[in-house]
Amino acid sequence: MKTFDIEVIKFKEGQHEFDFEINEIFFRHFEDNEILDKGNLTVRVLMDKGPNLIELEFQIQGTVELTCDRSLEVFDYELETSEVMIYKYGPIEQEIDENVSMITRDTPSINVAQLIYEFILLALPAKKIHPDHRNELDEEDYDVEGGFVYIQSEEEENLEESSETEENESKPVDPRWEQLLKLKNKEQS
Repeated sequence: MKTFDIEVIKFKEGQHEFDFEINEIFFRHFEDNEILDKGNLTVRVLMDKGPNLIELEFQIQGTVELTCDRSLEVFDYELETSEVMIYKYGPIEQEIDENVSMITRDTPSINVAQLIYEFILLALPAKKIHPDHRNELDEEDYDVEGGFVYIQSEEEENLEESSETEENESKPVDPRWEQLLKLKNKEQS
């Protein structure tokens, strides 16, 4: 993973560019990797080195091989994402938050392999659906009534929602609640 080291100490202030190729050899280096085995991606890292911080912009694009959650078929997923990581100079090396870390001025290099891997995982869809099955309905897209599948159109949903609000507006308010609302409004005034 040394090929993913950016030797920041060698570069002067200004903008610099690095390109990395990601393939199945890259994914083998991560033990907790149960999602990705194969992929062909290119990563362009744009480094803007300033007097007090280093900003790295990651532009990742290519394809990864995923397994469909519905059919268990393997398919290629087009991936394109952009992320930013900031390194501030400080007295110690520590992570400040997920996109900001502190490094010392004599830190020789930053290894970006773990960051690239995490950015790829973040860019994956929550549901991995094969392109052949994307037009099929998901379970949450329909209601089951009396043993039959009833698919509700958007128009019917909108009509149902508007009739519910009309019903709520036309119902008389319980006098006890009215009194409580008056008390509440009085306290707020």
